[in-house]
Amino acid sequence: MMATFTVRVARKWREADRVHAFELRDPDGAALPAFSAGAHVDVHLPGGLVRQYSLCNDPHETARYVIAVLLQEGAGSRAMHALEEGALVTIGGPRNHFGLDAGARRSLLVAGGIGITPLLAMAERLNRLDRHFALHYCVRSAGAAAFARSLREAPYAHCVQVHADDGPVSQRLDLAALLAGACANTHLYVCGPAGFIAMVREAALAHGIAAGRIHSEHFANAGPIADVSSFDVRLANSGRTIAVPAGQSVVDCLAAHGVAIPVSCRQGVCGSCLTTVLEGEPDHQDCYLTETERALGDRFLPCCSRSRTPLLVLDL
Repeated sequence: MMATFTVRVARKWREADRVHAFELRDPDGAALPAFSAGAHVDVHLPGGLVRQYSLCNDPHETARYVIAVLLQEGAGSRAMHALEEGALVTIGGPRNHFGLDAGARRSLLVAGGIGITPLLAMAERLNRLDRHFALHYCVRSAGAAAFARSLREAPYAHCVQVHADDGPVSQRLDLAALLAGACANTHLYVCGPAGFIAMVREAALAHGIAAGRIHSEHFANAGPIADVSSFDVRLANSGRTIAVPAGQSVVDCLAAHGVAIPVSCRQGVCGSCLTTVLEGEPDHQDCYLTETERALGDRFLPCCSRSRTPLLVLDL
């Protein structure tokens, strides 16, 4: 299991409509573990909830983490919004499944809604490195634009455009024109709702940006997970074969038989439970692995994915 530690909510503020930001610091003033642009932390909340939130401050900073949380229907965001300044919170160390290629000559950052959070850290990093980049931030309304003031006052403000659905037509995102003007060696980073990511990704591919240069991060699985199939799982190290019934995840089934796999989001988003497949064909239902990684068929996320074959042999 990943090591955890305690931080204090040093500051909490309303950043936009239904969005609160939190500044987390070590209770004793010590430096926090370093993080890279695109990283997130697991936040452990009351009731056993664990949620992932992107770090959105400058990775050069060592004294604090900043996260921002959109209030949604889920219990996690409600629990976060209920936290008050001074509260002590347990978090996991920074992890990064959405890494920035800081050596790229050109980078295009496209955010939808709360998807702005990891891209803020990327913009800070690219600016420090004096790299060529542009940040396009799409929101439903001007009031929903988190960190809008910070972006207006940033030293890279000339690289930023905010596109509000309720604003003049002239300022709305013209994705086709934006991508048509992108160079072939541009790296594209997109974060936001699943539908937004899919739209940007498809448009980028249609405009000749190679799949390997398109990077995305989801905050939740794109849709309901199908768990109607039953199959067997064999543990290579012991030879045990365990039947996984319909309606139960591989993670939960194995746990019931005394085999624990580290798990966090349970939605196929964070990658905590990534497991090696030795035989069989996974039925991928995550949004963590890339299409290339899925095609290899040698790893899967047992919190949500299942099997297309009667048997999966796992390196456990």
